[in-house]
Amino acid sequence: MKAIVLVSGGLDSTLAARLMKDLAVELVALNTISPFCLCNHKKEDGSCTHEAARVSQGLGIRLISVNTSFEFLEIVKKPKFGYGSHMNPCLDCRILLFKKAKEAMLKEGASFVITGEVLGQRPMSQRKEAMRLIEKEAGLEGLVVRPLCAKVLEPAIPEKMGWIDREKLLAISGRGRREQMDLALEMGINDYPCPSGGCLLTDPEFSRRLKDLMRYSELNLSDIQLLKIGRHFRLSPEVKLILGRNESENNHLQALKQENDFFLQPQDLAGPSGILRGQAEGSSVLESASRIVARYCDAATAQTKILCQRSALQEYKFIVSPYKEEELTVYRVN
Repeated sequence: MKAIVLVSGGLDSTLAARLMKDLAVELVALNTISPFCLCNHKKEDGSCTHEAARVSQGLGIRLISVNTSFEFLEIVKKPKFGYGSHMNPCLDCRILLFKKAKEAMLKEGASFVITGEVLGQRPMSQRKEAMRLIEKEAGLEGLVVRPLCAKVLEPAIPEKMGWIDREKLLAISGRGRREQMDLALEMGINDYPCPSGGCLLTDPEFSRRLKDLMRYSELNLSDIQLLKIGRHFRLSPEVKLILGRNESENNHLQALKQENDFFLQPQDLAGPSGILRGQAEGSSVLESASRIVARYCDAATAQTKILCQRSALQEYKFIVSPYKEEELTVYRVN
């Protein structure tokens, strides 16, 4: 019997895949790429595909990777089932993932889908009623096996049909991790990320930045990358400034600069670089942005020099005094 197993690279999906492989189920792994992944093992594009690849290779199963970034952006703009505590559309996200699993299932000639979900682990999407809703919306009713918590759920079709032995599945539930960690030790699984990953959309600071972006401009992947770093300031409905907080972020900002952006940096002092994005043509906007940059420069004075450069042929130099901290309140996004 053949199945699609959803593999994130984390412990739960690794355990689920291993349990099913030990039951002689033929597996094909599926990993989806999201621009909102929060993971200690992510790549530059924000994906954790290489972690899923490591797990799949270790288990000897083939991996399919699907980029859902553009589809997921549309979901974030207007989720059918709403947001969680912040900007996280967890139900809609899971439905999209399960739809991709169904597509892979049909393409690969598989009979069902396997996930590492644990009942009660995530309050929005891993409740019984939510699981049923997600399956229904994805067209996978009864075709999702959750090996880690199967015995606290109604049997799925593969269990009822005897395709897999339900007695060899588990009854884990709740938000604790001890049972999974003990199982990993028993199975000799030692190389897995700590459970510090997740989704940026559940982070309050990132959510504030995202709300600001969605209020004033069209959501796109380039702007999403900027939301992940730096200090953010809204100078007008059309203009936003992002400042690096360290050398790494300064370099990252320089790499993310687009043709029409201004790149700001101090001339004679150590301090942040910044990207000014939007309709920043007027000298007053550039001067305000320069004063914000000066605020975070080391030993800034009333004669701080800031270079604003759009290209080699278009640059401006300002000599400014830094804003006081209380003056930044009106501009600060977070």
